[in-house]
Amino acid sequence: MSTDLTQARLKRQPDMQLPGGKCLIADLAVVSPDMLLVSNHSRHCVQLLDCLKGEVVSEVQLQDGPYRMCLTDRDTAAVRMGDKKIQMINVKNKTLTKDRQLTVSGTICGLTSSRNSLVVSYYNQPWLEVISMDGNILHQFDKSGTSEQFNSPDCMCTTPSGSVFISDYGTNTITKVDAQLNLLQMFTSPLLQGPHGITAVTEDQILVGSRDNNSIVLLQPSTNTMTTLLGKDDGIEYPYCLTYCLDQKKVYVAPYSTDTIKAYQVT
Repeated sequence: MSTDLTQARLKRQPDMQLPGGKCLIADLAVVSPDMLLVSNHSRHCVQLLDCLKGEVVSEVQLQDGPYRMCLTDRDTAAVRMGDKKIQMINVKNKTLTKDRQLTVSGTICGLTSSRNSLVVSYYNQPWLEVISMDGNILHQFDKSGTSEQFNSPDCMCTTPSGSVFISDYGTNTITKVDAQLNLLQMFTSPLLQGPHGITAVTEDQILVGSRDNNSIVLLQPSTNTMTTLLGKDDGIEYPYCLTYCLDQKKVYVAPYSTDTIKAYQVT
């Protein structure tokens, strides 16, 4: 049965803490029902967290602080490392190992994957690119640099159909494009203040961390509506990244610059 967050309750679960004290968790990704991949920018590593035990079971050190990341499949992650490099990481048998690196021309904001390709956002023109897994450019958005569509397209997510949603904390907007980067829709709301982390639950249910509002917002593209699902009373404070586990029906949220990951069970 599919998840309908408009009719659901979200019950807070015990927090999980990474070892080593305060840090910047830059991104989260669900590897399996009980495993989270964590981009730990402060400690220059990517970690595999066992959610049942609350323990890091594997980590890989990187040359620079990792930032946004995505899974390209169940066994591979792509991680922004530094400004212009993407580090591919193998995720197999609860063990993380480094694979190849890709180099791009601009300073990377965010990453997602769609239809066996990577979608990369940048801090300036061309703003968005689709690149192959070996680094070749397949599509570009705003190559001419004339668009004012984006300012800081920091985070992205992909729906099952391959559509891409981009959160921009500089314009307080969410933008939807197709797999070839054609502009489809743009969303804004007073509920959306400083949007960062974004994740797709279903094709028509997108969760966004509204950092400056201390809330998690549900966007429904078909009706162009946004509603607040979680707020400060639920323990949300400066949400920086988030992800959704479909199998466990759990929302995971990492606040800005802490060692804590918060979990919420959908009931």
